[in-house]
Amino acid sequence: MAEDVCPRAVLREVANAPKWLRDKMPLDQLSPADRRALAWAWACFERDSQKPPPGDWSVWLLQAGRGFGKTRVGAEWVLEQARRHPGCRIALVGATIEDARRIMVEGESGLIACAPPGEEPRWCASRNELRFKSGAVATLYSGANGDGLRGPQHHFAWADELGKWSDAAEAWSNLQLGLRLGDQPRSVVTTTPGNDALLLEIAGAPGTEVTRGRTAENLDLPQGWHVRMEALYRGTRLGARELDGELTAEAEGALWSRELVEKVRVASEEWGAPERVVIGVDPPATSTGDACGIVVCGRVPGGRLLVLADLSCRGQTPSGWATRVAEAAAIWGADKVVVEANNGGDMVLQVLGAADFHLPVTKVHAHLGKAARAEPMAILFENGKAGLAGRFPELEQEL
Repeated sequence: MAEDVCPRAVLREVANAPKWLRDKMPLDQLSPADRRALAWAWACFERDSQKPPPGDWSVWLLQAGRGFGKTRVGAEWVLEQARRHPGCRIALVGATIEDARRIMVEGESGLIACAPPGEEPRWCASRNELRFKSGAVATLYSGANGDGLRGPQHHFAWADELGKWSDAAEAWSNLQLGLRLGDQPRSVVTTTPGNDALLLEIAGAPGTEVTRGRTAENLDLPQGWHVRMEALYRGTRLGARELDGELTAEAEGALWSRELVEKVRVASEEWGAPERVVIGVDPPATSTGDACGIVVCGRVPGGRLLVLADLSCRGQTPSGWATRVAEAAAIWGADKVVVEANNGGDMVLQVLGAADFHLPVTKVHAHLGKAARAEPMAILFENGKAGLAGRFPELEQEL
């Protein structure tokens, strides 16, 4: 490539190329300017789980373990907004003002370090502001002072480690109320678990997209460190939170405890091919995208009952979730599907039929409350007759 090629143009050319082509690119033939551009091409290095979700979302909740790369994701997203929207106003909210400055602005994966040459923002310490060359301005706020977010208006927001905010509910609500500039205000939350009730509320709110990730996904961390952390914390509540990014709060009187869930978790090498597979379906109450529960369960040699997969989904049309059930039945070789028919039983059969589904379907009607229906299953887990064949963060949290 020629010496006078714009580094930004080269960056985008490389970033948008298919991976097989990027792997074949003769880097030693690039000019010094092109190599510098490639070094800052985040799109070439980000993992799929670090990419912003598609669609018209308002909040992206990235909930993951330590070392996943959450800070880098937040910084790159903010840099892209400042690049695309000259003059925009961005809120940077950390657990404290000091955390926001030390991690989000000046950290090794923060905004200053991630800005490509020629785009370095200017830090104005007296105003707690970061000024970008596009004219965009990012202002620091503290999750420990919710009132500090009352009044300011923004186009975008990056909320880091919301799980640590001491005034989380107030700060989050004021932040959202102030996101009222531009055609599509958006916020990104990068956090390990904490303030679980608020994170659950955010995850379930309309317009939220959730990405979850584990520490183990970041292969750039030292392998020895991975091994040591797994040995120290795997199977503990701390490990579930800090390594797997799972919420671990328990409701008072919950039938399943975190301790019980870890006790009945079964590794893949500990069970053989299922002797019988049944898929449970809890259809959405409406046809406009409520959650649809889809859980694959099996009886394995020895008679133990295991949850094999949780394929529950949100935002699907009836044909979408019915196709998901049909595909799961084919993959797992299911013998039967059991459907809760309280929310339109015959409609469920019609939808599955339209998806070219030919397995036996049994309709069941829920006459008792959830707790009463769950107790017999909880007893099977307690006495070791039932378990989990893997990790199912959302299902486990619900339990």
